[in-house]
Amino acid sequence: MTLAAAPLSVLDLAIVGRDETAADALASAVTFAQRAEQLGYRRVWYAEHHNMASIASSATSVLIAHVAAHTSTIRLGSGGIMLPNHTPLTIAEQFGTLATLHPGRIDLGLGRAPGTDQNTMRALRRDERAADTFPDDVLELQAYLQGSSRIPGVEAVPGAGTDVPLYILGSSLFGAQLAADLGLPYAFASHFAPAALLDAVALYRQRFRPSSQLAEPYVMAAINVLAATETDDAERQLLEVRRRRVARFVVATGRELTDDEADRILASPQGRQLAHMMHYTAAGDPPTVARRIEDFAAETGADEVVTVHASPTGTERLRSLELLAGALAPAGS
Repeated sequence: MTLAAAPLSVLDLAIVGRDETAADALASAVTFAQRAEQLGYRRVWYAEHHNMASIASSATSVLIAHVAAHTSTIRLGSGGIMLPNHTPLTIAEQFGTLATLHPGRIDLGLGRAPGTDQNTMRALRRDERAADTFPDDVLELQAYLQGSSRIPGVEAVPGAGTDVPLYILGSSLFGAQLAADLGLPYAFASHFAPAALLDAVALYRQRFRPSSQLAEPYVMAAINVLAATETDDAERQLLEVRRRRVARFVVATGRELTDDEADRILASPQGRQLAHMMHYTAAGDPPTVARRIEDFAAETGADEVVTVHASPTGTERLRSLELLAGALAPAGS
């Protein structure tokens, strides 16, 4: 599935919706990937988040393995693995195993954020200084996958020689500079952190150094998508998503908010800041969404657009995936 200027891929957050279980979310992830494969999307990625009741992709490599076993051609990967939560050898073994089981289909996107809160960081046994060694950890991980370990006598089995492609994820200039220095593709999390997108892309392209993996810079940029048959329905879905984000990120008490309570918070400075996090959002009927994504690709110069289908329910997210594909399909197809 492609725009005029860039292919489309998907970031699936394996969302646990209201009145749903984690099992429901994982089953929906399989159905979602199968449909993305049928529709021609380039890849589906999953993100490592911990201690979040609404996201079921905490064991990211396990979810990738499950989905890969139920699909056949679409690329699958992490968007991303938070490398400071792990040792490079462990991730090399996990993704080396995935690549051995599913050759030519596995990507490894890497981030340096914790993907969780401070208490959960401690539960993960994460060293708060681990993010400082992220560049060196990426190089150590890459060496394992290339079969040229930096640690004498230590190899990733499986993993060595699989050359799983690496991607640097980020929402700031740090990730852009690192991706440029290492000659790796750069994926920007503009679906929730839009502020530095254009500056980061410009820096990455300006300072990119070719590598054995990549000869030219490659930018992936993410945008929220809520496509519905009717514009009114898409707007309803968007409002519901914003209300849920208020409960998750602003209130964080675990209790349900009434719509009036959520709307009052959305009208506050905190709420407006939360709304700004979704600045890059395409919501509406299929032609409207397709035009918004085309404009986003042109504005950012992205080589690939990552769609984050953010509708409240699994059924609505699947329909959004289908409607966008239909809007971009060549006439007569």
